[in-house]
Amino acid sequence: MIVNRILSLKGRDVATIEPGQTLSEAARVLAERRIGALLIVDGHRPVAGIITERDIVRAIAMHGAKALEEPVSRFMTEKVLTCTGETSINHVMELMTQQKFRHVPVVEAGRLSGIISIGDVVKLRLEEVEAETQAIKEYIATA
Repeated sequence: MIVNRILSLKGRDVATIEPGQTLSEAARVLAERRIGALLIVDGHRPVAGIITERDIVRAIAMHGAKALEEPVSRFMTEKVLTCTGETSINHVMELMTQQKFRHVPVVEAGRLSGIISIGDVVKLRLEEVEAETQAIKEYIATA
């Protein structure tokens, strides 16, 4: 199973924000879209960084409410690991587990083409397990 399978089910829409926008603006977009991460785009690279709900909480804990008026570039993670549509789901799960992050942008031919989350991966794996269970039940019933 590859990343394109997830993207075919959930779509390729990616929520983004520019580096100069404030942490408050990022929090508003996250809340409105009911998502956990925004990709930072700067027009030069497909992914300049990522900002998550956890990043925002840490920023407020360390700097107080004034952090909300600071640019996201101050608190974003700049080193973002990406994958392609052809990357295996197992490889993405390994990355997420080893590196302890929950979102992986999908970049193809130098362009941002999607994002997958741990929730997307879990949902797909559950569907696979249910399909396997049903196939085994059908096999047993006809044996």
